[in-house]
Amino acid sequence: MRINHIVFLMIVLLAGPAALGFGGGAAEGTDVPGDQPLEKITLVLDWVPNTNHTGAYVAQAEGFFAQEGLDVEIVQPSEIGADAMVAAGRAEFGFSYQEGVTFARTAQNPVPVVSIAAVIQHNTSGFAGPASRNLEGPADFEGKRYGGWGSAVEEATIHALMEQAGADPSTVEFLNIGSADFFQSIQRDIDFAWIFWAWTGIEAQIRGVELDYVDLGKVNPVFDYYTPVIITSESLIEEEPGLISRFLAALTKGYEFAMTQADAAAAILVEAVPEIPLELARESQAFLADQYQAEAPVWGHQRREVWSRYAGWLYGEGFLEQQLDVDQAYTNEFLPR
Repeated sequence: MRINHIVFLMIVLLAGPAALGFGGGAAEGTDVPGDQPLEKITLVLDWVPNTNHTGAYVAQAEGFFAQEGLDVEIVQPSEIGADAMVAAGRAEFGFSYQEGVTFARTAQNPVPVVSIAAVIQHNTSGFAGPASRNLEGPADFEGKRYGGWGSAVEEATIHALMEQAGADPSTVEFLNIGSADFFQSIQRDIDFAWIFWAWTGIEAQIRGVELDYVDLGKVNPVFDYYTPVIITSESLIEEEPGLISRFLAALTKGYEFAMTQADAAAAILVEAVPEIPLELARESQAFLADQYQAEAPVWGHQRREVWSRYAGWLYGEGFLEQQLDVDQAYTNEFLPR
């Protein structure tokens, strides 16, 4: 689980709707002996499988999708990214991020994807480095080396946090480390990086690596955005709203299972994806069990102010081609009532 959002956001923007061939992707029917035909659909992940995706694997393994008449294939994204695959009809549903949907919908050639559920209620990412570097808050970034992906949004985020703390962001050295391993990088090249606590932070605890961690969503509410979210296309909303309701009914059961039976959910994830270490899955799942819904009335619920304030910040910083129409970017309409 890496903070690689900006990489595929740029892919989305560069690809554009014409190049991606929007408009295809009708769901197929599959005959199941002794049962009603299941409707075959595709769910594309945003990255390699991890505990952000547990609810989907649970819904598949526990038969929640089948109960809604769905045969769901879970796939990893192609080189064009999940947003573009969904918008182009190559997958009916996908995992994305609030910033991904925001950039997609405000691009010069807008990508028509809509967020239909928040997987986690609060941003569980932040900036982390070895405890020996004394990174207790953004002011402590002064004079440090930051390792990231070389995106302008990363730099602007750090600048905003440091200026809020009265620190000088010009003293930070920004290094592009690409997909280099976090644990190796903090030993030799950098002082801090942007991580998801539910994955890399938990892995550090298991390894016995003591980290200082600046929780992004807690130091400034602007950055407490939804990451990840579930998306679909505008065309599917218009043409098959019932399919979206059935998909989310099953997916909600999957995440509710993960919230109440974290160990069992972790075991299901590892059975589906044996490459994931069981201890990491269990510890990460235990952490996320309280994060999926948090204080929201139901799993998946999204608030307008969360969408509005981050889009407003991105626009004010000059990252968006145009203002985001927030009410078109997300909906709670299809969540179970």
